[in-house]
Amino acid sequence: MEVEDFNLWYGDKQALIDVNMPVAKNKITALIGPSGCGKSTLLRCMNRMNDLVDNCKIEGKMTFRGEDIYDKTADVMALRKRIGMIFQKPNPFPMSIRDNITYGPKIHGISKQSELDEIVEQSLVQAALWDEVKDRLGESALSLSGGQQQRLCIARTLSIHPEVILMDEPTSALDPIATAKIEDLAVELQKDYTVVIVTHNMQQAARISDYTGFMYLGKMVEFGVTETIFSSPSEELTERYITGRFG
Repeated sequence: MEVEDFNLWYGDKQALIDVNMPVAKNKITALIGPSGCGKSTLLRCMNRMNDLVDNCKIEGKMTFRGEDIYDKTADVMALRKRIGMIFQKPNPFPMSIRDNITYGPKIHGISKQSELDEIVEQSLVQAALWDEVKDRLGESALSLSGGQQQRLCIARTLSIHPEVILMDEPTSALDPIATAKIEDLAVELQKDYTVVIVTHNMQQAARISDYTGFMYLGKMVEFGVTETIFSSPSEELTERYITGRFG
């Protein structure tokens, strides 16, 4: 995936300014920066979630597998199947654990019970949740803990076999133990998926990501290999943010 000279406005307010960044396949890319700097806005652009916002205007290019996802001929539903999203607050559907997982596959035409059962198990295994819920698949998803709900949302995303998983501060509402499980899961998922994560937690970005982009006031101040960004950033602004001297 490639972001090239990308700009976005909400009405008269410009939220993204000439953003450029690559997203490497089967790697974890983290976006860091203070609140309101454009991290989540940029993430939502990657599967066109901002289409749902009134008075939103974009310029520039965002390509996925060489195709401009904002081209007038682009199939947005197909795009969102290939690029899934996990939100800040767990948002399981108010239905059973099993029905949460099968919802997407059913929409995409899968109706054979044996196939759906296989998808349920496979998705929950991948999301490191199967052993905890395999005996209670008929129970409400809302009966799960916050951390389990977030992993269920990840399993729900995996059920339709995306290629990219976008995570918007997926651990900000979770305790340290649940956070560690999501981090371990993200690292495991990158074997099969490309992951982009927005996080306020710089230690989290340093722990799990391969590449990091530091954003400030809608601009991509610096982008590079995570280890380099955290150990020897080339921009003074990046260093000041990482060392806690502002933001």
